[in-house]
Amino acid sequence: MPAIVQVENVTKTYDGGFEALRNTNLEIEQGEILALLGPNGAGKTTLISTICGLSAPTSGHIRVGGHDVVSDFREARKLVGLVPQEINLEPFEFVMNTVRFSRGLFGKSRNDALLESVLRDLSLWDKRNARIAELSGGMKRRVLIAKALSHEPRVLFLDEPTAGVDVELRKDMWALVDRLRQDGVTIILTTHYIEEAEAIADRVGVINKGEILLVEDKADLLARMGRKEMRIELTETVSAVPLSLKKYDLARVDDGAALVYSYDTRGERTGITSLLTDLQGAGLGLKDVQTRQSSLEDIFVTLVQEASA
Repeated sequence: MPAIVQVENVTKTYDGGFEALRNTNLEIEQGEILALLGPNGAGKTTLISTICGLSAPTSGHIRVGGHDVVSDFREARKLVGLVPQEINLEPFEFVMNTVRFSRGLFGKSRNDALLESVLRDLSLWDKRNARIAELSGGMKRRVLIAKALSHEPRVLFLDEPTAGVDVELRKDMWALVDRLRQDGVTIILTTHYIEEAEAIADRVGVINKGEILLVEDKADLLARMGRKEMRIELTETVSAVPLSLKKYDLARVDDGAALVYSYDTRGERTGITSLLTDLQGAGLGLKDVQTRQSSLEDIFVTLVQEASA
């Protein structure tokens, strides 16, 4: 089965010559959650906008469900729901009318039972007859999500959906995302909360300066690039790492009160046993030992730094 979203050799150049996307290739499988990570200005929103048909690519091709987003844009757009970063809603319209209107824009017949289900999932049902202007920022964000789901899309883009919202909405959002995935909806997520991406994504894509640096299964990426750190707290501070321990490439931290040892968990030997022995041989006393696994955020920062070097 072909990928539900196919991006082939896409470039987007704006007036003035700024190249927001450079020869971008991406395939997104049906029913997966893809976290698209990148620093501000990396091209995340531009990529989403071109896939959703809001911005035409300068070159290359994009298909959603087999439909070209330029030559067959109506069919492609029917399959896509978008929750944008910016809150842009008609302030004097009622919540239910706003969501119902969005469904009608895609040629869908009226289905108030479906819209009720969506609004209940987002804790908006009791606000259905409220005007948008009466809602808090978090509630307005929920309305954006309801609008995106109103026409039953098979591909849902969430562009920083929890930026600046309360913890309750974030929990509701991820519970809803999980239910949508179970229904086979494909979800593409951009977020500054990388711990969220680490918790829910199946695959991770990293984009920087308009180029996709990688797209990889989350578990494989963490296994391939993840490292562990062992923090060794000493009974007495040291002014320098003893020469006898040089081969371990220890980092001196907290003004010499602790040493940090980094190692690859995939290696046949971590070197921890010999390190502890050599620490004792160097006359260093151990107060405590702690380990920490690299997170997706650590890997993301490393990739962006390497790409910018």
